[in-house]
Amino acid sequence: MKKNKIFVACDAANISKIKKIINNTQNSKIKIGYKFGLEFLNSKKGRSFLSKLKNKVIFADLKLHDIPNTCVSTVRAMKDLKINYLTIHISSGLQALKATKKVSGKIKLTGVTILTSLDNKSLKEIGFNRDTKNLVLHQAKLANKAKLDAIVCSAHEVEIVKKVFKKEIITPGIRFNSKSNDQKRVLSPRQAYENGSNWLVMGRPITKGNIKKNIQNLIDHLSL
Repeated sequence: MKKNKIFVACDAANISKIKKIINNTQNSKIKIGYKFGLEFLNSKKGRSFLSKLKNKVIFADLKLHDIPNTCVSTVRAMKDLKINYLTIHISSGLQALKATKKVSGKIKLTGVTILTSLDNKSLKEIGFNRDTKNLVLHQAKLANKAKLDAIVCSAHEVEIVKKVFKKEIITPGIRFNSKSNDQKRVLSPRQAYENGSNWLVMGRPITKGNIKKNIQNLIDHLSL
């Protein structure tokens, strides 16, 4: 039986807190990876810590969004780190996606669709005239054309993304209950897996409070 897969979001700059998260999420029931975002990777000791981390699945959530040359140069600059997944905004454009994929090597280049903190109202405020699902579907087609290795999207859009993108799908915005914090498009872990997610990204529902107890709650939730 395949294990459910979770990326635990290590959203902190404090090394001791990160070590606590890693130590307390070890278990045999769920496959755990660790997502490091801009806060940690831009912190004073973040990059050094990551360079010494061994035998872990590492997801560098940099969300690259720049001209092709800058995206390519960034990937090359990170080649010394043992990174398994690296994010790039699909809205960087097809040229940037293709150029970055060409140099990504063993790193799984992961396209970010519409952030789960946005909804249709937010998109209109930005200036988009498509609704969320149509825009995510369009971006998934672009990711497929660029031959990206994975996609990040809300669990709400997984089913439509799977129609045009056949590789890994990573879904943030996962909550045990209706308390969504700063997220808009959220689902429970079980709902996300049922929709077809390969990896879930979970931060505060796992890292806030008793981490070991939260992991057990997740295991219990998925086995119901």
